[in-house]
Amino acid sequence: MNVLAVIPARYAATRLPGKPLVALCGKPMIQHVYERVRRAALVHRVVVATDDDRILEVVRGFGGEAVMTRSDHRSGSERVAEVAAQIPADMYINVQGDEPLIEPAAVDALVEAMTADDDPPVQLGTLCVPIQSPADIMDPNIVKVVLDFQGDALYFSRAPIPWVRDEGSRVHARHFKHLGIYAYRRAPLLEFPTLPPGELEKLEQLEQLRFLENGYKMRVAETSFDSVSVDVPSDVARVEAVLRGH
Repeated sequence: MNVLAVIPARYAATRLPGKPLVALCGKPMIQHVYERVRRAALVHRVVVATDDDRILEVVRGFGGEAVMTRSDHRSGSERVAEVAAQIPADMYINVQGDEPLIEPAAVDALVEAMTADDDPPVQLGTLCVPIQSPADIMDPNIVKVVLDFQGDALYFSRAPIPWVRDEGSRVHARHFKHLGIYAYRRAPLLEFPTLPPGELEKLEQLEQLRFLENGYKMRVAETSFDSVSVDVPSDVARVEAVLRGH
């Protein structure tokens, strides 16, 4: 199976402009992401998809592969879909460009979840990790996911789901953080930009809800690998401390 990892990276981030090029321990963030994804054993090729010449030049400068994409995409999945239309593969992995701590083993775990002996084959997938901190459950910047008995997503939300009504049930409740990495078979990925964004996607500002609102199932594999994304300037020092610890 031919697996292509695509790292969408746009320059114009609202809270941290030029985010993919922010220096972390002497290297641009996009290089950290690229090199970690390259270490995944089940990924055959890695491409950065950008809409900015500065990012393109930096990636090619450190020996990575990068392609230019349109600047009007509404989400990373739409940008990955543009790449999929140009580069055929059996499976595409979308790794966010602001995830410099992504574990190669987590990428491989997602590929394995997508290639389980299901009939019909799993079309879409992502990862989750158990939430340990009560504060994280309430944090709207940490996306939560609830699953059905098959391990498919019922819903993603910034709200604390599931809501535990009875205090006595709290000790048994499990909450899961959604990790911003996706896997797609080619057909649903190419269809994604043509699907109408629903009200839930617009309200939550979560691109994956477009699939659910349009009737797709998304497999969610539980992992122990957590990640720290870089969203605001204060995240830089925190991520650098982790990188130095490695």
